[in-house]
Amino acid sequence: MSVRETVAPAQIAAEADSQIHVSEEIRRRRRALNLSLEALAARSGVSRSMISKIERAEAVPSTIVLSRLAEALGVTFSRLMAPATDLEVLLIPARRQPVLRDEESGFLRRCLSPVLPGRGIDLVLNTLPPGAGTGEFTAHRRGVSEYIYVLRGRLRAVIGTRTVIAEAGDSLYFEADAGHAFSNVGTEICEYILVIDPSRVR
Repeated sequence: MSVRETVAPAQIAAEADSQIHVSEEIRRRRRALNLSLEALAARSGVSRSMISKIERAEAVPSTIVLSRLAEALGVTFSRLMAPATDLEVLLIPARRQPVLRDEESGFLRRCLSPVLPGRGIDLVLNTLPPGAGTGEFTAHRRGVSEYIYVLRGRLRAVIGTRTVIAEAGDSLYFEADAGHAFSNVGTEICEYILVIDPSRVR
């Protein structure tokens, strides 16, 4: 049975909705910054053809590609994945939480935090199958911090030149202005909560 066959229909629908929103949001933000496809490709390191396919919803961006585009557009990962709201009290049902899955690795990212104007903290639930990795995320701007809490499994974090192994119940903090990557080095699914805080960016 494939990874895709084990996904509930509601989650598949959430992933499809997320893909459409991501496509529209990347195109909207690129145009708002007056960037051509070529200019965004040069700024992000993502090929022009891939960006074009993403904007037409013909390709699902990997988490690495999406993080590069978010950084190049000056926004957070969650802001690309979910529409902004002005509500101060907001319930986000599980079926409405934006989900992005890497088909090849099975790496799943679920955005738990609402996207509120003027507030840039992302709260993301990440799930890595045994042996899977995220690939290397591009370095954020100076001042962006990340916090991780491991819910279950064993997580290897490579931050710049440092490597850390975190077990269930462990937490991790790091300045995210260096390349960073995560992998599941255990024999069971690894789940961890990631908080991205850009509040100190100047």
